Amino acid sequence: MTAVPCAIALGSNLGNSRKTLQQALTTLAHCPDIDVIAQSSLYQTVAIGPPQPDILNACALLKTSLSAQDLLHQLLATEQHFGRVRRERWGPRTLDLDLLFYGQSIITEPALHVPHPRLRERAFVLIPLAEIAPHWRDPVSGQLIHSLCQAVDPTGVQPLGPISASS
Repeated sequence: MTAVPCAIALGSNLGNSRKTLQQALTTLAHCPDIDVIAQSSLYQTVAIGPPQPDILNACALLKTSLSAQDLLHQLLATEQHFGRVRRERWGPRTLDLDLLFYGQSIITEPALHVPHPRLRERAFVLIPLAEIAPHWRDPVSGQLIHSLCQAVDPTGVQPLGPISASS
C-alpha cells in the first residue's frame, strides 16, 4: 500500500500535557508504518464539557501505509499507553488523538468517521491545522483548511509556541 497523507489532532489536560503531546508524537514517529511529517505549535484552549483544566492542543501531519482502521487502532493504543481512561464524554484526559483526515477519503463506519465530523466547527483544531496544512481541502465541504479556519471564532485559543519548548 502506498503512503497516505493524514492529519491528526492531539489534546491533553491531565499531567504534564506538553510532555505527553511531545512524547505521543515521538511514539507515533517510531511506529514502522507511520511518518510524522509536520507538527503545529501548541495551543491552550478552554475545555469543552464538564469543569476541568484547560486543554493543550496541537495537530500533526502523518504519512502512513496503514489502513484508516489500523491507524485509528494505533492512535487508540497510543492513548492507552499514556494512561487514557474514558470515563465521560469530553471529560479530562491524559491524551486524546483524533484522526481528522485520511487522504481525501470519506469514511462512515460505526467506530470511524473521516473527516472528523466536528472539525469544521472547532477553532482549537482548525487553527493548528491551518498552521501546517492551510491548503488541505476538506473532502466533505470542498473548502481549504485556511478558509474553514477563517470562519470560526478564535476566542479562547491561545498560542503557546512549539510543543518541544520547555515548560
